Amino acid sequence: MAEGLKSYYKTHVVKALMEKHGFSNVHEIPRIEKVVVNTCIGSQTDGKQALEDAKAELTTITGQKPAETRSKTSIANFKLRENQAIGARVTLRGERMYEFLERLIRMALPRIRDFRGVSPKAFDGGGNYTLGVPDQSIFPEIELDKIKRNIGFDVTIVTSTRSDAEAKSLLSEMGMPFSDKAKLAKGAATKN
Repeated sequence: MAEGLKSYYKTHVVKALMEKHGFSNVHEIPRIEKVVVNTCIGSQTDGKQALEDAKAELTTITGQKPAETRSKTSIANFKLRENQAIGARVTLRGERMYEFLERLIRMALPRIRDFRGVSPKAFDGGGNYTLGVPDQSIFPEIELDKIKRNIGFDVTIVTSTRSDAEAKSLLSEMGMPFSDKAKLAKGAATKN
């Protein structure tokens, strides 16, 4: 599959989804609208430096400058003040979105140790999928010897459909490696 993810969607995924779900109009077919990559620095002791490191890593991974996220309220137990910078996020659309998804699906996820697929239960009920990435070192653009701290982040894929089943079939057709719990359990039972 040498073609890009966007052209693969137009040539293969659209036809497969029309046949599978019986759509009569091309505009009914679900599509990915945007991808949001979000990170939070949490309770790091050196908050400003941790935020700068997180922003630099997100810029390297996504190719786009992140926006800071700020707290809405003060919480004394967490030493959190109102309007304090607590994280960063990037919203990807268009070509950058497809490039990021292609790198995530084809290069980054398979680099996770003991990877057996992503959870098929991480849909929100409205057709959107959120994936947690525990650390940034799975992306090939990150130089391992320059990592100062592990930064985990969430990747939210927002689709045009309101149905989780249609969103799952869209992501499956695009190559998202969902784990099949039934196959894994059956395989473990036959080994024993």
